[in-house]
Amino acid sequence: MNITLSVIKADIGGYVGHSESHPDVIAKGEECIAKAKKDGLLVDYHVTKCGDDLQLIMTHQQGENSEKIHKLAWDTFVDCTEVAKKLKLHGAGQDLLADAFSGNVKGMGPGVAEMEFEERVAETIIIFMADKTSSGAWNMPLYKIFADPFNTIGLVIADNMHQGFSFEVQDIKEHKQITFNAPDEIYDLLVFIGAPSRFMIKSVYHRGSGEIAAVSSTQRLALIAGRYVGKDDPVCIVRSQGQFPAVGEVLEPFALPLLVEGWMRGSHHGPLMPVSIKDSTPTRFDGPPRVVALGFQLSGGKLVGPRDMLADKSFDNARQQASDIADFMRAHGPFEPHRLPLEEMEYTTMPQVMKKVEGRFVDLD
Repeated sequence: MNITLSVIKADIGGYVGHSESHPDVIAKGEECIAKAKKDGLLVDYHVTKCGDDLQLIMTHQQGENSEKIHKLAWDTFVDCTEVAKKLKLHGAGQDLLADAFSGNVKGMGPGVAEMEFEERVAETIIIFMADKTSSGAWNMPLYKIFADPFNTIGLVIADNMHQGFSFEVQDIKEHKQITFNAPDEIYDLLVFIGAPSRFMIKSVYHRGSGEIAAVSSTQRLALIAGRYVGKDDPVCIVRSQGQFPAVGEVLEPFALPLLVEGWMRGSHHGPLMPVSIKDSTPTRFDGPPRVVALGFQLSGGKLVGPRDMLADKSFDNARQQASDIADFMRAHGPFEPHRLPLEEMEYTTMPQVMKKVEGRFVDLD
């Protein structure tokens, strides 16, 4: 059967500060989405959180960019925002950048990753969710999963993956898209995705079958709002097993706590710490950035699961490394490379400070 998997998230209020999601907000989200399933709009769902972000995982047969599904998500976030306001949670409704729904939540603040596919005999799905980081955080993991044989040995020894994968890369500043084929064009690909603040992997396809393999959210809140309103806290869906990388190959990149944009006020580089859902509670300098992963099997669109994939003890070393890296980066204080480069600070106080002192700059000549 054809099924659409939609993951739509929003920060609609933090408890305490930006560190956690309040149980009442999650309960309200559960109530709203459960009604949609009862009414027949959804096949199945799972409501969860990553840090202070409410995550709606939904299966349905409405296709991608469905107005009904996106309105369901928007209305759920609005109802949950009301709960957040009553509890005086921090930043209630901060990701809702529009006053009213206009047919699609893209460009309205929430992050969206969706894919439509024909369900396989055994359909394995891993859903990654991150907090306190930007959409480009998936670039290195997706490259390693689908193009790096040192990570994914299946690219070398599995006949059904040996042709490689194609990567759709978006230039989120110029609103353009380009496709690169791996392994043929990996050097060209890396020129762009190595700059994750601008170029982001949107989707990955199996070159032999053309099947969708992965999709991520690429919404940039600051670019939408024109000011800093919080980090993007992206989501990513990855299909696994069969003609796609195995579960172990999909999770392996997160054994490295790679440096990503985000952390305090979205203005710093910090290590991406792999954690369980329970431990996705960033408090140290509003971080370090966290990533969680839920695994499901799909059966007739039903979400069999979840399994909390990054709760595994084998990621303990990565968690310790992330803590050590956090110590090192924090020691730099307001200096780069801990603080983001100036060109990435344009949505903070940088423009106001520059305007205030511009008359005091004098030519060296």
